[in-house]
Amino acid sequence: MRQRWRDLLFLHWPLPPEVIQNRLPAGLKVDTYGGDAYLGVVPFSMEGVRPARLPAVPGLSSFGELNLRTYVVGPDGLPGVWFFSLDAHQRVAVWVARTFFALPYHHARIAVETGGEPRRTAYRWSRGGPMPPKPAFDWTLAGPPRPAEPGSLAAFLAERYVLFSHRPRSDRLYAGRVDHEPYGLCPVELNRHDTALFGLNGFAAPTGPPTHVTASRGVDVAIHPLRRVTTR
Repeated sequence: MRQRWRDLLFLHWPLPPEVIQNRLPAGLKVDTYGGDAYLGVVPFSMEGVRPARLPAVPGLSSFGELNLRTYVVGPDGLPGVWFFSLDAHQRVAVWVARTFFALPYHHARIAVETGGEPRRTAYRWSRGGPMPPKPAFDWTLAGPPRPAEPGSLAAFLAERYVLFSHRPRSDRLYAGRVDHEPYGLCPVELNRHDTALFGLNGFAAPTGPPTHVTASRGVDVAIHPLRRVTTR
């Protein structure tokens, strides 16, 4: 698959590693930084989503997405991302991701508005029901983009190039490589954020604001076919 991820916001909260480990399939180990595991809420926009070597399709290839994610190490030692849920405003994309990538996608109503300088993004989201999406995230870039410093928490959270997925019926674990240039990360003025994904995924809602906040204007992405990972 080819796609562009645009106007990303990264919000992260630390959790005890055992809280995350208890929710992972066999073969994955929670990854930690400074002794903490992290849950991240990431709203963004997808553009030009299409199979490799095929053109984008108007009306199908651009939509909003929102995910709840954590960070893991696979059986082969590769660090990567584990998604507890992914919401998208495109039913075909949800079906494709569930069917071919074994990812826990949900259809949601999402509307994204961006503009101004410095760049501001207003993101509205609701899962299920006929209601219009509600205001959920609002942020303004507060400085120029810079790559994450190697070894920093920002690099630990953002620079991940493998996704893991799991098919419960067959109890099979898969990994897929995700290629893109390193993010240019910007400081953020955070005006609004939503933590509803915690409860929807069985986690206690955080009692305070995110401890790490950053954003990116976007990257071009290539997603490679899944490969089965041997867990034993």
